[in-house]
Amino acid sequence: MSELFEPSTYFGLEIPYLKFLGVIPVLCKDDRAVTQLKIREDLLNSRRHIHGGALMSLLDFTLSAAGRSVDPLGMGMATIDITVSCIEPAITDLTIQARCLRRGSSIAFCEGEVLDTEGKLIAKASASFKVLKIKR
Repeated sequence: MSELFEPSTYFGLEIPYLKFLGVIPVLCKDDRAVTQLKIREDLLNSRRHIHGGALMSLLDFTLSAAGRSVDPLGMGMATIDITVSCIEPAITDLTIQARCLRRGSSIAFCEGEVLDTEGKLIAKASASFKVLKIKR
């Protein structure tokens, strides 16, 4: 994780929901973001796969982090829309990788994917976010 951020934050933000999920922040810079998730019993669905809602939350946050990566403490993102395609069941620890494709003054376009421990594609997403200027 970058030295810019406190280890207990999500790239400079306090986000109780992500703490609840157990999201691990890894990287947020240069239009990229990476997070991880360790598989846990309380994140599983009835088939013993990580719940799709957890995958969507992971993608939403990680894509938005890529969107604000050029100014993580001075810029916020509000989800306008997100499309998630679940490709395979998630049954291992996960890595979420995202990139910002374009950031204008009011909208950012991002994409990313969820990979399992073997690098297999679990889910992918694309999203647009309203760019919010944070007053310090």
